[in-house]
Order: sequence, then C-alpha cells, then structure tokens
Amino acid sequence: MPRIFDNIDEHLNSALRESLATSYRLDACVGYFNLRGWSQLADSVDAVQPQDGKPKVRLLIGMAKHPDSDLRRALSARPAPSMDTQTAARLKKSALADLRRQLTYGVPAS
Repeated sequence: MPRIFDNIDEHLNSALRESLATSYRLDACVGYFNLRGWSQLADSVDAVQPQDGKPKVRLLIGMAKHPDSDLRRALSARPAPSMDTQTAARLKKSALADLRRQLTYGVPAS
C-alpha cells in the first residue's frame, strides 16, 4: 500500500521497518539519499521475500543536485545549460560519484 512519510508524525526508520515486515517489495521515491543510513534498514530489506520476480528494492532519487545549485544558477549571469545527452551523462556520472564518495567515509553505523 503506498504511503507518504514526512518525518513529522512518524519516524521514517520505524515506519519503514513496520511496512517491510509485511511487504514483498520496496518501491521508494526520495528527495535525497545517503547510503550511510541504509544499514538501519538492511536487515529488514534482507528479510523481504519478493513474490513477482522483480527486484526487492527500487529506489528513485529525485534531488541529485547540490542544495545550493538553485541559488548559484539564480545568481549566475550565464543562462542555464540545456539538457542534452552529454549534460545528462555528466549529471549521472556526478550522482554516481557522490554515492561512491559516501561509501568512502567509513563503514555505516548500525
């Protein structure tokens, strides 16, 4: 069942653990994602038993840009770059590099 978590009325960690206990897949759309927090859910995700042959987790990350990028663009005298295949490839590479950097900061705390 789809649910939206806003971290105001429910804490995301406990709500996700509760949902995962009765789920066969986790489809999530998040604004920001940090790999170091994954260890808090890893055991619950590992316990998920997919029933449809699809991956047990699908994660869509929506805010892959740096928080200050909108301000920098607004203050820039240059027009915003258009989205072409080279720009898309560069942004994808940058997002993957950011996730890779997160892994180099040490072993996630449990």
